[in-house]
Amino acid sequence: MATPSKKTSTPSPQPSKRALPRDPSSEVPSKRKNSAPQLPLLQSSGPFVEGSIVRISMENFLTYDICEVSPGPHLNMIVGANGTGKSSIVCAICLGLAGKPAFMGRADKVGFFVKRGCSRGMVEIELFRASGNLVITREIDVAKNQSFWFINKKSTTQKIVEEKVAALNIQVGNLCQFLPQDKVGEFAKLSKIELLEATEKSIGPPEMHKYHCELKNLREKEKQLETSCKEKTEYLQKMVQRNERYKQDVERFYERKRHLDLIEMLEAKRPWVEYENVRQEYEEVKLVRDRVKEEVRKLKEGQIPVTCRIEEMENERHNLEARIKEKATDIKEASQKCKQKQDVIERKDKHIEELQQALIVKQNEELDRQRRIGNTRKMIEDLQNELKTTENCENLQPQIDAITNDLRRIQDEKALCEGEIIDKRRERETLEKEKKSVDDHIVRFDNLMNQKEDKLRQRFRDTYDAVLWLRNNRDKFKQRVCEPIMLTINMKDNKNAKYIENHIPSNDLRAFVFESQEDMEVFLKEVRDNKKLRVNAVIAPKSSYADKAPSRSLNELKQYGFFSYLRELFDAPDPVMSYLCCQYHIHEVPVGTEKTRERIERVIQETRLKQIYTAEEKYVVKTSFYSNKVISSNTSLKVAQFLTVTVDLEQRRHLEEQLKEIHRKLQAVDSGLIALRETSKHLEHKDNELRQKKKELLERKTKKRQLEQKISSKLGSLKLMEQDTCNLEEEERKASTKIKEINVQKAKLVTELTNLIKICTSLHIQKVDLILQNTTVISEKNKLESDYMAASSQLRLTEQHFIELDENRQRLLQKCKELMKRARQVCNLGAEQTLPQEYQTVFQDLPNTLDEIDALLTEERSRASCFTGLNPTIVQEYTKREEEIEQLTEELKGKKVELDQYRENISQVKERWLNPLKELVEKINEKFSNFFSSMQCAGEVDLHTENEEDYDKYGIRIRVKFRSSTQLHELTPHHQSGGERSVSTMLYLMALQELNRCPFRVVDEINQGMDPINERRVFEMVVNTACKENTSQYFFITPKLLQNLPYSEKMTVLFVYNGPHMLEPNTWNLKAFQRRRRRITFTQPS
Repeated sequence: MATPSKKTSTPSPQPSKRALPRDPSSEVPSKRKNSAPQLPLLQSSGPFVEGSIVRISMENFLTYDICEVSPGPHLNMIVGANGTGKSSIVCAICLGLAGKPAFMGRADKVGFFVKRGCSRGMVEIELFRASGNLVITREIDVAKNQSFWFINKKSTTQKIVEEKVAALNIQVGNLCQFLPQDKVGEFAKLSKIELLEATEKSIGPPEMHKYHCELKNLREKEKQLETSCKEKTEYLQKMVQRNERYKQDVERFYERKRHLDLIEMLEAKRPWVEYENVRQEYEEVKLVRDRVKEEVRKLKEGQIPVTCRIEEMENERHNLEARIKEKATDIKEASQKCKQKQDVIERKDKHIEELQQALIVKQNEELDRQRRIGNTRKMIEDLQNELKTTENCENLQPQIDAITNDLRRIQDEKALCEGEIIDKRRERETLEKEKKSVDDHIVRFDNLMNQKEDKLRQRFRDTYDAVLWLRNNRDKFKQRVCEPIMLTINMKDNKNAKYIENHIPSNDLRAFVFESQEDMEVFLKEVRDNKKLRVNAVIAPKSSYADKAPSRSLNELKQYGFFSYLRELFDAPDPVMSYLCCQYHIHEVPVGTEKTRERIERVIQETRLKQIYTAEEKYVVKTSFYSNKVISSNTSLKVAQFLTVTVDLEQRRHLEEQLKEIHRKLQAVDSGLIALRETSKHLEHKDNELRQKKKELLERKTKKRQLEQKISSKLGSLKLMEQDTCNLEEEERKASTKIKEINVQKAKLVTELTNLIKICTSLHIQKVDLILQNTTVISEKNKLESDYMAASSQLRLTEQHFIELDENRQRLLQKCKELMKRARQVCNLGAEQTLPQEYQTVFQDLPNTLDEIDALLTEERSRASCFTGLNPTIVQEYTKREEEIEQLTEELKGKKVELDQYRENISQVKERWLNPLKELVEKINEKFSNFFSSMQCAGEVDLHTENEEDYDKYGIRIRVKFRSSTQLHELTPHHQSGGERSVSTMLYLMALQELNRCPFRVVDEINQGMDPINERRVFEMVVNTACKENTSQYFFITPKLLQNLPYSEKMTVLFVYNGPHMLEPNTWNLKAFQRRRRRITFTQPS
């Protein structure tokens, strides 16, 4: 029995639902539209089978708040309109009996089956058992997506629940037993193999599916054993064949080994023979070395007398060289004395020359004095003549005074002009400093502007290139064109840049603003079409919005913390400002502070502003068109990127005007300077002319006095020159006397020099005699040394020969030791061991010379090399394969015995599985064919397999024919129509119904694709089959029913009602409802 759910009070309420069972004793079915006769009340007398569902309880599950359903033991028909909650009952059965959520085809998480808005849900299933009903409860937690299980109100685990359900042969995952609405189409998609497995589980004996699985496992192992035996047999044959092929190679290997053994013995004897040869050579070298050693001794003894004689000659040579040095010293002293006498004579000659030169100088001075006296007299005469011709200059003074006054006046004018020039220069310097300061300010502004352009270039290179093109082509446009808005906007305070950038989209920030549509088309054609640049362009409104007043005064909004509208935060050209006011209403959007955010709800309600900015957030306020409710959303402000650089354009324009004024003043100052310089130049020229005139007058006035002074000066000079006389004869006499005295002294010095030269010559002769003696001694010494060197060379050669022989002896000795060591190593002998007798015996039969040994080695190696393609592992592999062949033979015998055992087991299991299966399929086929025959159609079910031994390929094949003109066709998802597949599925399930050993079956809305005729026929079969005695419980879910259908007394009809006016669960009384229903029925006129 179902109770109504409690209605919720949400704005958009979900209709409450309840399912009402048809009471077989008291419920009367509703009237049909065609006034068909009413069905009598049905009696329920059939017992429940083991595992049948007695009660279904749901709480907060899908569409249900609280609902309890009590199905009957036979056919339960659940009827209700689409969306009322019929399939929710199917979901409750599946999930309540530990089914997987995904099997329902609705959701993959169990939490999705809880009613929306609830945190927990519950499903409780009560199953019939003869020993006592089994109550399974599943509580679902939405947040954790977990389930909590209870059996008879005691907590348990899902695994135990699954075991309990399986023990009652309930298989909610088997489409032959449980076919939910979303899985109806999948039944036809089941393969023959899957259908056989589902049928076995559904109606076969418990051991049938186990035998089938066991057969598949045994067959798989049989295949593995067959494959293993086949592989081992093939491998064994290959091993035997390979050993046969390698048998000749093994024989050749042993023959080669004999040659290698002989080579080994020859190589062992060779070091001993080589050692003996080297030892004999060592003895011979040692004898020669001793003989050469004796020769060296005799040569050394013969060199001793020669050495003594050479030493004597060397001493004599040293004595002679000492005497030669003494003579050389005496010669040097005599030569120095001669040089001193020569120097004194030279000085006397130089003194005589100086006396003669002084006399010549005095003679020249006297001649020069006479010439100067004559010149002075002539000059005095000329000056006296000029003095006579000089005019009277007393009347020149008035002219000089007038010129002096003119000069004084011009000097004053020049001083005044120079002062004005200095003032102009100072003024110009001041203007230059002001110009430099203004230029620096403009450069700083340009740098800030360049920063904005750099940001534009980095982020939007196409827009930046378009800006450069615009600056070079402004003459192509008729009206004003503004550069991108981000370049023309100038923030009054860069802290407020974030409001503008968050309000104006990036696409418009980089847009060009035009006043004319024609200009914009020219621009876009050139930039977009020709240059392929991606740029944005907008047109400013024809009537300006730049100065449009806001709808509300800012003073009214200051109480909420607003301090400005967006428009007042920046400066921009009139077209840009007009466009932004028109497009983004910047004159209507206020900007607030943290105080605004704190009172935001009050601000939204009272001001009714559409957009609001606080310190860090943007609020957008909308009014719902339907409910008239105010809806607000807020977003955090992004950090400003482009407008943080502030350029005061007004100040820049003021600086440019100031710069123009400075240039104008500089031009005026430069013009004044040029005029003043011309005036100064004219005054300077006039001053120079007056000075020249004054100079000429002064020269004329002072010329006579100057002539008189020059004549007086020249007369004084002439008197002095006449007084300065010289006696040349006296001077010549004195000089002659001094020269004679010097010549006497010179003669005496020459005599002394001659004597010194004679002494020096005698000393040179004595030195030459000593040098000749020394040369004779050296010659004799060299001859002795030559003889000694020849003997020494012979001695060195002999010693070198001795050394070479000794080194050869040591080398041979070392070689003997190495050969002995190698020979012992070859024979594996220790340092004190002698050659074993076996080696000596073998060595006696081998050659005794190296050439013979090498020849025999070459021959044996050639023979051994003829055995190519062999390696030392051939014999090992041959022996190893022989062992493996024997081992494989034993393993193969064991595998064949094991294979025979598996085949015997398969035969036994197959007999226990296949015969009952064939009988079962035959029964299904009989029922299925009868059902189709009753519908004037044909259908059959058979056991299909392509290979009798492939037990995993066995399957149930359903073949149907709905028209007499066609052949039987296998049921597939593609060949039959949807209705034909539904009929086939339903009849197959009905064929299973009488054979079924499962406690209940669920079929959800399978009749949706059927035509009315087939639906009526199928319904009759369902009623007849499901209402028989000893059949399992059946749930048939449908949203609609045809009229005048046959019903059975054993049926239970469950109606699912839906609507917003359902009774509260605690007010619903089913028995009272049934009593009222009877009274209405009984009081109706017949």
